[in-house]
Amino acid sequence: MKTEDNTPDDSAMSGSEESAAGLLWRHWQAGSKLSQLPAALCPRTRQAGYAVQAALPAAGGREVLGWKIAATSAAGQAHINVSGPLAGRLLSGQVFDEGATLSLSGNHMCVVEPEFAFRFGSALPSRAAPYELPEVLAAVATLHPALEVPDSRFADFTQAGEAQLIADDACAHQFVLGAAAPALWRALDLQQHTVQVQVHGAEGCRLAREGVGSNVLGDPRVALLWLVNELNGLGIGLEPGQFVSTGTCAAPLAVQAGDAVSADYGVLGRVSLRLA
Repeated sequence: MKTEDNTPDDSAMSGSEESAAGLLWRHWQAGSKLSQLPAALCPRTRQAGYAVQAALPAAGGREVLGWKIAATSAAGQAHINVSGPLAGRLLSGQVFDEGATLSLSGNHMCVVEPEFAFRFGSALPSRAAPYELPEVLAAVATLHPALEVPDSRFADFTQAGEAQLIADDACAHQFVLGAAAPALWRALDLQQHTVQVQVHGAEGCRLAREGVGSNVLGDPRVALLWLVNELNGLGIGLEPGQFVSTGTCAAPLAVQAGDAVSADYGVLGRVSLRLA
């Protein structure tokens, strides 16, 4: 892992969201790490962090395919020293199909997280009033098993703080979206739904863990509603075809190159990936 402060020259120290996003994106692509953003570029509030994050797609020439939530459990919030969940963008070039082989090169976290992801069939435009759960679920077309491989551009992401972690795309990195679950998901109690996750190395299964929907803000659907209203408060709506991944339903699983990870969601299907 390369670690640099990489303080830009005066021409880059504009204090603009675009400069901060550009710096983060360069580290993302290089697999290098910052100690923190330079003072002139460092967001001090959640709102300022989201403004930097909003400039990331343009900095990388990417499209927003979906959204993620970091720190949807008390344990996750304590681990990265934040007071609540954080929203992030999932960008084109970082989202993969079931069974994909991903590289761990430059990844400092080296964990995989099983998640419930919801894809929208109709838009939820931004508006003055918060959304209610029934209208959010009515806009959802499909539920998907998913696996996230997160990472941060900060060498010590546990001390970066909420604003910088939001600017850093809420630790988004790579993401695998499984096939759509059967429509029966709507009748299930996702709060109690369990997920069996296994990590296989060269000598077979070396790590197994169970997750449950209640680990995600009490219920994946509650987490979905939180994300929709977090974005709504920023003047951002959800578009048809975009998806929302609601955060890990199990403690993150430590992985290394050569591992294969699979998550069994029972009647909702399975999702897997390999790590190069």
